[in-house]
Amino acid sequence: MSVKYAPVKWNRNKKVYDLFVAGGIVAYLAVFLAVGSAVWAGEHAISFPILLARALGTCALVMLHIALAIGPLARLDRRFLPLVYNRRHLGVATFLVGFAHAVVGVGYYHGFGLLNPLVSLLTPPDRVPFEWFGLGALAILFVMAATSHDFWQKTLGGSAWKWLHISVYPAYALLVAHVLFGALRSETNLLYPVVLGVGFVALTGLHLATGLRERRRDEAPLPSQPVRVALEVAWVDVGSVDEIPENRAKVVALPGRERVAVFRHANGISAVTNVCAHQRGPLGEGKIVDGCITCPWHGWEYRPEDGCSPPPFQEKIATHRVKVVGRRVLIDPDPLPPGTPVEPAKIEEECHAAT
Repeated sequence: MSVKYAPVKWNRNKKVYDLFVAGGIVAYLAVFLAVGSAVWAGEHAISFPILLARALGTCALVMLHIALAIGPLARLDRRFLPLVYNRRHLGVATFLVGFAHAVVGVGYYHGFGLLNPLVSLLTPPDRVPFEWFGLGALAILFVMAATSHDFWQKTLGGSAWKWLHISVYPAYALLVAHVLFGALRSETNLLYPVVLGVGFVALTGLHLATGLRERRRDEAPLPSQPVRVALEVAWVDVGSVDEIPENRAKVVALPGRERVAVFRHANGISAVTNVCAHQRGPLGEGKIVDGCITCPWHGWEYRPEDGCSPPPFQEKIATHRVKVVGRRVLIDPDPLPPGTPVEPAKIEEECHAAT
């Protein structure tokens, strides 16, 4: 979060991350060029522009695999959450490396004829147009990189922005087609198709495993049926106080509703929507830091007692009414308007009242 617009919201964490990414790119290219020069030597030698294009192309594909793996890995293991925080910078870097691959490739293969290189590239070939697949993927990555700033997220709205950036999956499919009908069409070495296949299977497996885990959690039965009390409020028993770690949350999936994050803090219980107002991140997977719920994705903060971001920020999220009866936590499944204050349910007071 920041008070004013900045083209790149760098902090120490992001600077270290970006230096690591840049160093990784340089190291990958250096190793690929060195090994490639040694392997493709003598009568099998290939020109440096082709070798550089291959290095840049494979580097961009590896980076895209990593970017797509971060999300499911973070859902399966909290230790990967710091990578989500900086994932947009990795996405922009992936586009830049892919763009460099396109410049070198187009310049070498289409830059020495009578036609403009772009006209030559777009001229319908007599085979599967693998170049078009790559161009389509690059166009999607460009749009994603250009709209990666919070300005566009706020302008387009969280849901629209999220759907726009889900187009990374069609971009990945186009890149796989680009490689299959391009480099692999003439490559006899089995290493390339094996590596590509392993990457595809690994990504698919990660996403399926995450989806099945989330589905099982959503379909898990609640401890008991809704309990009707005064004013006909259908209070829902979501479990025991002891199941919720201090300054952490238990995420509850209510049938037909958005998930609710039930936080334990300062000897009390508060409940808010699990959806961050920024990029719909999972608030329940974050923790309370300095009295504020902190989103694990990008650090946006909300007070648990009213769902409001601390000044000068103005973001708000929905809250829920909470009761603690004995050691059981009951919540009102109907969300209150974003920013509605709700007194945290005190654990000790409710326990004494129950006895």
